[in-house]
Amino acid sequence: MSKFGTSQPVTRLEDVRLLTGHGRYVDDIVPDGALFGYVFRSTMAHGTITALDVDDARQADGIHAVFIAADLDAAGLKNSMRFSTIKNRDGSTSASPVRPLLANGVVRFVGEPVAFIVADTLAQAKDAAELIGFDIDEKPAKLDIAPGGEPLYAALPDNVGYDYAVGDEAAVEAALANAAHRMRLEIGDNRIIVNSIEPRGCTAAMEGDRLHLTVNGQGVWGTKKDLAKFFGVAPEMIRVTNPDVGGGFGMKAMGYPEHFLTALAAKRTGRPVRWMAERTESMLSDNAGRDLVCDTELGFDEDLRLVAYKVVSLSNLGAYSSGFGQGIQSSLFTKVLPGVYDLQTVFLHNRGIYTNTTQVDAYRGAGRPEAIYNLERAMDHAARVLGVDPLELRRRNFIPVDKFPYRSATGELYDVGNFHAVLDRAIVEADLAGFAARRASSEAQGKLRGLGTCYYIESILGDPDETAAIELTETGAKVFVGTQSNGQGHETVYAQLLHDDTGLPLESIEIVQGDSDLIATGGGTGGSRSVTVQGMAMRATAKELIDQLTVFMAAHMDNADVNFDAEEGVFRAPGSNVVVTLLEAAGAARAAGRADLLQATKRTELPGRSYPNGCHVAEVEIDRDTGTTQVVRYTVVDDFGNLMNPMLAQGQVHGGVVQGIGQAITEHVVYDADGQLLTATFMDYGMPRADDTPFVAFHSQPVPSTANPLGMKGCGEAGTVGALAAVSNGVQDALWPLGIRQVDMPFTPSRVWEMLQQAQAVAAE
Repeated sequence: MSKFGTSQPVTRLEDVRLLTGHGRYVDDIVPDGALFGYVFRSTMAHGTITALDVDDARQADGIHAVFIAADLDAAGLKNSMRFSTIKNRDGSTSASPVRPLLANGVVRFVGEPVAFIVADTLAQAKDAAELIGFDIDEKPAKLDIAPGGEPLYAALPDNVGYDYAVGDEAAVEAALANAAHRMRLEIGDNRIIVNSIEPRGCTAAMEGDRLHLTVNGQGVWGTKKDLAKFFGVAPEMIRVTNPDVGGGFGMKAMGYPEHFLTALAAKRTGRPVRWMAERTESMLSDNAGRDLVCDTELGFDEDLRLVAYKVVSLSNLGAYSSGFGQGIQSSLFTKVLPGVYDLQTVFLHNRGIYTNTTQVDAYRGAGRPEAIYNLERAMDHAARVLGVDPLELRRRNFIPVDKFPYRSATGELYDVGNFHAVLDRAIVEADLAGFAARRASSEAQGKLRGLGTCYYIESILGDPDETAAIELTETGAKVFVGTQSNGQGHETVYAQLLHDDTGLPLESIEIVQGDSDLIATGGGTGGSRSVTVQGMAMRATAKELIDQLTVFMAAHMDNADVNFDAEEGVFRAPGSNVVVTLLEAAGAARAAGRADLLQATKRTELPGRSYPNGCHVAEVEIDRDTGTTQVVRYTVVDDFGNLMNPMLAQGQVHGGVVQGIGQAITEHVVYDADGQLLTATFMDYGMPRADDTPFVAFHSQPVPSTANPLGMKGCGEAGTVGALAAVSNGVQDALWPLGIRQVDMPFTPSRVWEMLQQAQAVAAE
């Protein structure tokens, strides 16, 4: 096996460029002479606009334009954004209230765009914003995740955006009624702010009569389509590019008003226009994640085997439906609803609620972390109530190896899995045999120690189709891909894949991504799809390229039996000592006027989804006096199938686990009663830091997937999917002996201290 091919821990090729200041992020490549865009936002959560006067702002120094909703209407531009709807449980289509680019008569969350100002400098734009006459007839803010309250929309008096269900409710109720053991738990899943290291931003410029939008997103084609529709032009009149992107996590996968407004400003002024969010602005306007509550029931027979699982949940949509928002806690939650358990009697009833808060949409895992968190919290709770080992309860209910491929209760086809083997490995790697001694040591220091586990499964999502194009150059190859790296290391792993198939050195391979002019189609990045789907397309394209050159070389070398040795990257003819490298063969084809042989394009479709799974084991310590909670030991055993690059996989797991620890321990979004965001700076919002996380031990226990030729399973979101329940169950384990039976994230010092005080008061009675 090649030292630099797949399954090898090749260090990231892009890191030298990115870590030495040579990255090309959106704010690094602003066109000369660009004007500044600035968004004037609502300072109130809910109300009717009674005054909006921008005349003085338009006359201010350095101002080139000020756009409000009336200007879009006057120009014949549709003041609305696209989003996906779903089917309600009765078969009707879910609600689809207009989400405007600029508030049109009503504001529905603090931070909603009201006007877009274009100026020579950012300071001038901010000064002009101070001159805008803006007044609101304030209405009560609807903040709780429950039907009812002040309506955001006249057509939705109960604020329910959709009413979704899957499964046989009657069968589940009957099974629960007849169960030997019936457990119930309400489980909250707190809201987070994504806070990617690079805030959202974009630039727009006219290139002749074509519009070019550069945006730090997760794909270019949806944005291209939306802009073409917005301006009423043919798609070929729009070019969209994604440069280097400093983190996406799902939050940058969909459209935002600023994309359209910046593009409009460039078209109207004839000048390039730039917009970059400030951090508090991002906290107010970026799509948030999670934010739901689940009423959960499990039923077991006498042998503690699951007979039923029921979830009734309410999830926060925010003020408007975002791109994928309606599907996150409904259809995507459903993908892994029964987890890794051999259970066919399940029911989910989920309602999405509009509130006067920022929109909620995809965040690392998009529905699957929420589903697994809920199920694994419930399983752990049931084990404690029933007085059995939480690992034994899980083991007793695992899907057996001989049942794969396994059709889940919600219709997913799990291709392969060996959950018992992964769990056995986790028990050893996490040294569970030594936990009692570690707990005793913590207690000797006046601390509580808890052990939490989670066995997760997730499903890769997104378009199963992808296209790759490969072009041989004089010095190597260019590979055109339909995905977009947000920092995952795509340039490295894609180069490894092509190296496997061609023998070309990694440094001679250029990965081209994020340009709608150079790449005709693509599914973008999200749902852990990138390497699986794009890798399959690359492999098929490389084969086509080699096959067509092999035919040419057979004639060129006058030997019909010419073959290509991918490991050495050479063509050989039996009975001859002559070897021709791939680039030499390309040169011969070029000299013969057959440059067409140096390019190949192939579109492929995955035959099925893959299902990463694994076991997370977390140990936490809680200071009795302060409530401070720390994750002090963390072990992961994952089944990702064949690892394309173990180092990158480990990095993805580490990052995902830290995001899970952040949500569980430090991150807490707080609104006041008027809908003002109180956690809108890093002084108020607790991002996880290095000293909040231990070293995360990562181990691979692979069962190669049969759902794709690479035998791999996506790993981008797995860390977060497993971390939430592992950490929370650890906290519950630490507090259970004190009589505390209900814990909910986030486990900030004040919240945990309050639990401890309440438990102490009860014990003293």
